[in-house]
Amino acid sequence: MFTVTVTETADETDTIKALRLVRSDGDALPPYPAGAHVDVTGPTGITRPYSLCGPLDDTGAYTIAVKREENSRGGSQALHDKADRGTELTVGQPRRLFGLAADAGEHHLVAAGIGITPLLAMAYELHTTGAEFRLHYVARRRAEAAFVGLLERSAFADRVVFHFGLGREATARALATGLAGAGPDAHVYTCGPQGFMDRVGALAARTLPEDRVHRELFQAGDVLKAEPATGFEVELDTGEVYTVPPDKSIADVLEAGGVPLETSCREGICGTCVLRVVQGEPDHRDHCLSAKEKAAGDQIAACVSRAKSPRLVVELW
Repeated sequence: MFTVTVTETADETDTIKALRLVRSDGDALPPYPAGAHVDVTGPTGITRPYSLCGPLDDTGAYTIAVKREENSRGGSQALHDKADRGTELTVGQPRRLFGLAADAGEHHLVAAGIGITPLLAMAYELHTTGAEFRLHYVARRRAEAAFVGLLERSAFADRVVFHFGLGREATARALATGLAGAGPDAHVYTCGPQGFMDRVGALAARTLPEDRVHRELFQAGDVLKAEPATGFEVELDTGEVYTVPPDKSIADVLEAGGVPLETSCREGICGTCVLRVVQGEPDHRDHCLSAKEKAAGDQIAACVSRAKSPRLVVELW
């Protein structure tokens, strides 16, 4: 973690605020690939992951955009109300769980609302590398869409298609038309509300296999309560054994036992708390590991996932 200073803010919409961050000590910021995010600790001490959405060649600053969530636990509200020019925040190293496929012949980016943030960085990278891509941006109305002016002025403006105020069915038809021409080597990337991403995934599945559709999540919901949970044991590779009851997570139990474990989102999205599984069968309930990683069974997100076997043997990274 290191300290950054807010040097610029912009109200992209009534509920979305963009922040430009520079390192407070003057050192260079760590570079990052398109689709990466950073964990940001705001004025109230709450840490949340935010996608980096600035141009990748802007090496002197990070740009994030924060949507005010009225029913949140205070992280987004604090950044809206208390993060002004000169405010210092703490951020972690950039990490990427949602990235561009190196073998894709063409890329279709599909965003809704605040979901534009990781896809904007992807558009910058794809334009710079000369890759074939199209960016679809959906919002109920123009005033609720962030970075519209920037996109209209960008060097890749001819690759951007706006879908504003169409309604659900009309938007689905427009996206279906846009994705219908996707070639056999195309990949689709989507970010936005869960229902929106589900619809995009269903449309893409008409012509593409599942592993060519990529999703970014900002909120996973209460996974522990969404599925029945049973107790199990977790054994560390150092020999300590802990009992995980149905109403607690692995992370909860290890932290209560004094085991140092880094966490951030607590929703299975960011991947901060992933542990290596040495023995046992995980019950994956996260959204940060890929389908291939889950099938391998050698990693587990300690904040939400559980065990199908009576005991898991894990090791800290």
